[in-house]
Amino acid sequence: MAVHPSTAAILRYFDYSHLPPDLAAVSEPFCVLARDLARRFDGPELTAGLRKLLEAKDCMVRAALPKEDRT
Repeated sequence: MAVHPSTAAILRYFDYSHLPPDLAAVSEPFCVLARDLARRFDGPELTAGLRKLLEAKDCMVRAALPKEDRT
């Protein structure tokens, strides 16, 4: 998929292959949505929206951590 460099820079943070399976399951839908949005839209609002989606994904992955691992 050919996307603007700023979009590509954000999309790489949606990768979940490095996560353990339970956290990858939380992260994967965000990755799917981010890639779909990047195929459908472009411009500064896409970049802003992806940043916010990334923030939400990070929050949900942290929420899925065992209570003792949360920082």
